[in-house]
Amino acid sequence: MKHDADVVVAGGGPVGLMLACELALADVSVIVLERLTEVDTTIKAGAINSPSSEAFYRRGMLPGLAEAQRAAYQSFSSFLRHRQAAGVTGVQQPPKFAGHFAGIMLRGDLLDESDPDFDGLGPAAEVGLVPQEVLERLLGARAAELGVDVRRGVTLTGLDAGEDGVHVHTSDGSLRTGWLAGCDGGRSTVRRLAGFPFPGTAPEITGRQAIVEMTGADALGAGWNWTGTGTYAHGAMPGRILTVEFDGPPADRDAPITAQELETSLRKVSGVADITIHKVLSATRFTDNARQVPDYRSGRVLLAGDAAHVHSPFGGQGLNLGIGDAMNLGWKLAATVRGWAPEGLLDTYTAERHPLGAWVLEWTRAQVALMRPESHAQALRGVIAELTGTVAATTYFAKKVSGVWQRYDLPGDHPLTGRSAPDLELSDGTRLADHLRGGQGLLFDLAADAEVRKRASGYGERIRVVTADCPGRPGLAGLLVRPDGCTAWAADSPGGPDAPDELDAALRRWFGTPDAVAA
Repeated sequence: MKHDADVVVAGGGPVGLMLACELALADVSVIVLERLTEVDTTIKAGAINSPSSEAFYRRGMLPGLAEAQRAAYQSFSSFLRHRQAAGVTGVQQPPKFAGHFAGIMLRGDLLDESDPDFDGLGPAAEVGLVPQEVLERLLGARAAELGVDVRRGVTLTGLDAGEDGVHVHTSDGSLRTGWLAGCDGGRSTVRRLAGFPFPGTAPEITGRQAIVEMTGADALGAGWNWTGTGTYAHGAMPGRILTVEFDGPPADRDAPITAQELETSLRKVSGVADITIHKVLSATRFTDNARQVPDYRSGRVLLAGDAAHVHSPFGGQGLNLGIGDAMNLGWKLAATVRGWAPEGLLDTYTAERHPLGAWVLEWTRAQVALMRPESHAQALRGVIAELTGTVAATTYFAKKVSGVWQRYDLPGDHPLTGRSAPDLELSDGTRLADHLRGGQGLLFDLAADAEVRKRASGYGERIRVVTADCPGRPGLAGLLVRPDGCTAWAADSPGGPDAPDELDAALRRWFGTPDAVAA
C-alpha cells in the first residue's frame, strides 16, 4: 500500500499533538486529524504532574510552561485579592500546594522532600500549574516547527485496517497510512470503529465545571466544600466553579450548558440561595464513567489517552496519563516504522502503560466514594483529612498525585531501572535532559569505561553515547536511557562481572541488533 503518511493521528488535543511531535522528531511522516477548527478553550485540566513536566523539559519546552505557570499564579492572586476586597474573612495565601485527594488539600509544608522518589527531577520540579488550553497551544507550535501536517476541521468517519496499513475515511476524503493512532478522546470514534472492547464501571455522578460571571459568590467557601447534597469548589481563579451531584449521569452530555443549569446546581450543592450567574464564559460536564481497553493495540490501530481509558477528573490524572501514553508509544512506533524495532517492542506499549491506567481508574473511583454525601463517606473523609495532617501521609498522597512513584517493570536489579532517569548534572555543565532533546536513546559512560562504549557501537543514530563525570553521583558508573526518559539499564562503580552482558541485553531489548539499519 502506498501511504499518504507513515502514521495518521486522530485527535489534535495535547495527547495527539504530543504523539505527533515524538514521531516527527524521529523523521516519521504524520498527519493529524482534528474535528475542531480552533484550539479547544473549554476549561479542563489545570496542572501537569512530574512525569509530564519531565517529558516537556526533555524536549526543550520548559520555558513556555514556566511562563504559563506564572500567569496561573497571577490569576490565583487575583482571586484572593477579590475576596479580600469583598471583606471575606480568613482569606490568606495557603501553604505550598502539593495536590489534593477527593478535594482534601495536601499541604506542601508537610511534604518530606528528602524522599528518594522526589530526587533527580531537576528544573522540571518547578513547573506544574499549566492549563490544558495553553499546553495545547504550545504543542501546536512545536508540531508546526517539526513539520507535522495538522488538518483542522476534519472528522474521521471510517477506517479499514489490513495487514499492511489502514484506509482512513474522513470528511475531507480518504487517506492511506501504515498506522492509525486514536487520540480522539473518551468517546473515541477510532476505538468504536476498530472494535476495541471497553469494560469498566458505569457513571454515578454529574459534574460541572465552568468559568462564569456571577454575583453572590462571596458567600461561597473557597476551595473544596462538602455538603449534604454534593461537593462544590470555588476558585482558584476568578469565576471558576465546580459542582458534583450524586444523582446519576446527565441525561444529555452534549446539550448546551446554560447559566440556569449551573446556577441551579451551585445553589443546590452549596446551599447558598442568592447566587446569580449572569454569563457563562466556559463550561463542561463530566462523569465518573471508568473504563479501559484491555489492549491498546489491535493490529495497525493503536489508542492513547482518553481513547484508551476514561475516568473522573479528580486528582488531575487524565491529561498526564495521556501524555505518558504518547511518550511511551511515540519512539516505539517510530522504531517500528523505521524498521529497526526489536521483536515485540510495540507490544511493550500496552504492557507498560495498561497497569498505570488501571491504577488511575482505581485512584479516581476511591475519590468518588470518599466524596459521596452520606454519613459513612463523611466519617472516612474525617479520617483521611486527619491523616493528611501528618508528614508521612502527605508525602504518600503527594507521591501518588505527582506521579514520582511510577516505575515500569523492566529486567534488572538496579534501583533506577524502570524509573524516570534522574536529571544528572554533568561535569561539562550540561544536564541529562539537555541530551534528550533529539529523541534518541542515551548511553552515559560515567566511569570512562571503554567496554561500555564498545557495547553501543553499531547502533548509529539510535543511541548517542555521552562520556562525562557526574560529581553529584560518584557511585554511578553507567546509565542507558530510552528516548522516553526511562532508565533501561544502570550500573554502579565498580560494576559487577555481569554488568556488560546486562547492558548488551538491554541494548538489544530496546534498540535491536547493532547491525540493523534504520530506513
